[in-house]
Amino acid sequence: MRSFLLGVASDPEAAEEALQATFTKAMEAGHTARAETIKGWLFRVAYNEAMLAGRKRQRQDRSLKRLAETRLTETASPEDLVSLDESIRGVRKLIDELPADQQAVLRKRIYEDKTFKVIAEELGAPLGTVLTRMRSALAKLHQRLSEQGPEG
Repeated sequence: MRSFLLGVASDPEAAEEALQATFTKAMEAGHTARAETIKGWLFRVAYNEAMLAGRKRQRQDRSLKRLAETRLTETASPEDLVSLDESIRGVRKLIDELPADQQAVLRKRIYEDKTFKVIAEELGAPLGTVLTRMRSALAKLHQRLSEQGPEG
């Protein structure tokens, strides 16, 4: 399985991550596969996990590229960077305080860069519900950030 994933992912870290995720899924849902197709099921899960790891890595690379393009670290003072870090931590804390359904939509949209249609399919919710959850989450974040003021 490890060799297969190395061939698919071409990155030892991604292959190892996919292997761990595959066996986690095997422990959680492997009993649902038919005994005669378990090997094929495992390889399909492994392939899907490797593809997911690749997409995650691409998103991270794009995010890092955007960050590098802003050149924030070259132009900002150490105090500005500390302030930015504190702001990021504050927003993450506020996100953690949102209802779970709103958090799920927000995280999938912002951190995983998924479309609302894909999020709706993954959550098994109507598209309108997903859009409402996102709008509600953003409104709550905006309100809480406004209440905190500029010193946050």
